[in-house]
Amino acid sequence: MKEILNKQAAINFDELIEVLRRLRAPDGCPWDREQTSESLVPYLLEETYEIIEAIEDGDIKTLKEELGDLTLHVLFQAELAREAGQFEIADSIKHISEKLIRRHPNVFDTPNGNQDSDLNMSWEKAKQKEKKRKNLLDGVPKKLPALNRARRIQEKAANVGFDWKDIQPVWEKVEEELEELREVVAEKDPERIKDEMGDVLFSLVNLSRFLNISAEDALRMTISKFEMRFAKVEKELKKRGKEFSDSNLEEMDEIWNWVKKDAI
Repeated sequence: MKEILNKQAAINFDELIEVLRRLRAPDGCPWDREQTSESLVPYLLEETYEIIEAIEDGDIKTLKEELGDLTLHVLFQAELAREAGQFEIADSIKHISEKLIRRHPNVFDTPNGNQDSDLNMSWEKAKQKEKKRKNLLDGVPKKLPALNRARRIQEKAANVGFDWKDIQPVWEKVEEELEELREVVAEKDPERIKDEMGDVLFSLVNLSRFLNISAEDALRMTISKFEMRFAKVEKELKKRGKEFSDSNLEEMDEIWNWVKKDAI
């Protein structure tokens, strides 16, 4: 059964590549023919976020569809590289398979498989060596959302031991950064306020890491909750024959508190 599934996946994979090449042909789709690696980046990001949304919503049907859409974009990038004589998608697949085996010697019984008991540290060392990176924190994409990037930077530092052993110092750091922010706000120095606000956010991401919570996911969840509650406030105001401009903060806050209690 497993072999049949693998064969079907290979057939479908090849078929998708042929469909893409047909669209890129001289008599294919004008839009597809004019695309470049750079022009496709916004769509690649959009599809990635749609997958994240489907996962968070537990929407398996949409997840199945969006994984297909993202696969198309992966193949599209590879096809553009093939047309330019740079590499084939098969090269990318072979590369990742070899890399996974190389970086998991404990699983695949390759030489030095048990030298490093800390697998995270072993992974980081392997990446540093393969990528010929000068600094440990290199390699975290600068285009990542800031909260996600902060966590990845913190994780890389933690993997080599640059981390607190328990959560108490993390709490203290958050409180320290908040106090420093209060001080510079009182001084009304815009640049220092920006700097200290960044420190506060970075410390909160670190706290979320210790709590095993994604700061990015938590913030998105709160944004969604705010949107839902705000919409209910708007709906209640309309029931009263009002717009936001006709109301005051006291009335809106009163409705907001009702919404929080699920009274509306």
